[in-house]
Amino acid sequence: MTARKIPFAKMHGAGNDLVIVNCLEGDPVADWSAFARFALDRRLGIGGDQLLLVRPSREADFAMAIRNADGSTAEMCANGIRAFAKYVRDQGLTKRDVIRVETLAGVVTPRWLGDDQVEVEMTRPVLEPAKIPTRIAGAAPLVDVPLDVDGERLRVTTLSMGNPHCVVFVDDPEDYPVTRLGPRIEHHELFPERVNVEFVAVRGPGELEQRTWERGSGETLACGSGACAAGVAAVLSGRASRDVRIRLRGGVLRIRWPKDDGPVYMTGPAAHVFDGELSWP
Repeated sequence: MTARKIPFAKMHGAGNDLVIVNCLEGDPVADWSAFARFALDRRLGIGGDQLLLVRPSREADFAMAIRNADGSTAEMCANGIRAFAKYVRDQGLTKRDVIRVETLAGVVTPRWLGDDQVEVEMTRPVLEPAKIPTRIAGAAPLVDVPLDVDGERLRVTTLSMGNPHCVVFVDDPEDYPVTRLGPRIEHHELFPERVNVEFVAVRGPGELEQRTWERGSGETLACGSGACAAGVAAVLSGRASRDVRIRLRGGVLRIRWPKDDGPVYMTGPAAHVFDGELSWP
């Protein structure tokens, strides 16, 4: 059987690298989980943290489906939504500066600012434990609550930005055992759907530094929804202001949470790297 050629774009948002496939005319692949595992492999495929699929939507301008590097489904990718917004503009699929994108986390609204900068109106943070979801005992919000990991007691703040997050405030993320504790927390029994983990240091009332262990992908250079979660956690715990710059290994994001009952706003870069075709049986 002759292999099919699947067109794709390689993009990134603050170093969170992505493979995007246009599915507006139908899905060219039957098993996206298998495709993601192959395509995102950094030795045998294109390489990337997430696979994004551009699909039609009945309730928004577009729909975005996401697969992680292990083939699992993700509800939201905030760095991805910025790249998504640039992709549909670059491809001539829209001329609008503001679009609405349907995701499993709800409809998200990216705004094109020019110079490859995109602001995204995210969902409101979800703080109820059952909706995050987490089995950690306590009432919302779960701020600086104890979590035992491999015999070590951590203090964590957990919430959802459409996908589950666990924020750990540390003195220095660069010296912290992220690759050891990240997978342990991701698969902790108190997070029934696994969890994204952010290791965050406060560098001032308006500046944070972050390393991220992403559910299904491992450590990545950036995680937009994780940066949003870190910003919210810093506000809830009284560590930082409602408008912060977050330094990630791949770049800088601005996170604003103007009020408790409102959405989080994220601003950051989106970059196109190259286009290509991938052979797929």
